[in-house]
Amino acid sequence: MHNDENIGSTARQIFDRDEVEGVLKSSFYTGPRSEPSLGQSPADEKKKPTHYKVICISMYTDALGRLDEMVKELKTRGYTKANRSALIRHALDVVDLDTVPRGL
Repeated sequence: MHNDENIGSTARQIFDRDEVEGVLKSSFYTGPRSEPSLGQSPADEKKKPTHYKVICISMYTDALGRLDEMVKELKTRGYTKANRSALIRHALDVVDLDTVPRGL
């Protein structure tokens, strides 16, 4: 059984602080959206980044556990910026579609 201190320590190892803060600031900590004032077009408002999107995916718990273990191992090897999304992006770069099983 984990205590709260161990859970917090594990979370800090898995999640990249800058990435989490960026998501929280852009998604949860924004104030109410205001209408543009007279003479101001919606294009004048702050633009959202277009080079990435925050998504939600489902994963089986065993696969998620494997992913977290891989991230933890990378961090112990000195990859301080390793996180779930970075590892998934890397996997996308190296996957060979000809080797993907039919029963995917």
